[in-house]
Amino acid sequence: MNLHPFLVAIEVGGTLAFAMSGLIEATRKRMDIVGVFSVAFVSAFGGGTLRDILLDRRPLFWIENQEYLWLVLAMVATTPLWLQTLRHKVGGRLMELADAFGLGLFAISGATLADAAGMPALVSMMMGVVTAVFGGVSRDVLCNEVPKVYSDHRPYAMCALFGCGVFLALNATGLPLPITTLAGIATATGSRLLALVFDVRLPAWPAHRD
Repeated sequence: MNLHPFLVAIEVGGTLAFAMSGLIEATRKRMDIVGVFSVAFVSAFGGGTLRDILLDRRPLFWIENQEYLWLVLAMVATTPLWLQTLRHKVGGRLMELADAFGLGLFAISGATLADAAGMPALVSMMMGVVTAVFGGVSRDVLCNEVPKVYSDHRPYAMCALFGCGVFLALNATGLPLPITTLAGIATATGSRLLALVFDVRLPAWPAHRD
């Protein structure tokens, strides 16, 4: 499948965003360079790899585009030069910001590829969620954390699902791909950032009773 150049740009952006979130978390855990690269690699490529396997796409996206590997390697190699500066300016919000952008970018990437493969709308939406969530889940597991998507109660997977729904609805109207993808990304990433800013939390399920 030949990807639209705009979709390639989205995939690169999502890869870098999740790689950065993995780098930050791994350095917070004081891992060595092998550990940092491993966490960054899994964060960046985990969701897209699972997406490609489920959609039976070969070769996997990071094997077909080895430039992505070099980008992640470059990020790891230059971590000491830029990470302290960004931490100083943004603080603990840096990983959440990178994670939110990766969420939106990979959600729409997954939904786009599933839709292009002829999947039903619900399957395309779920494929977007899987693509967006699996890298972060893998990152947290490698860092010996309960995955945040399951534990902090602030909407995460639901933001990806909402963004995919907006993308598919607009795409069905025949609007140009850049417009529909940007709308979907803005919805997924924007709703996640709003949930973080206003501390919106989902209730426990089932609800606790005294």
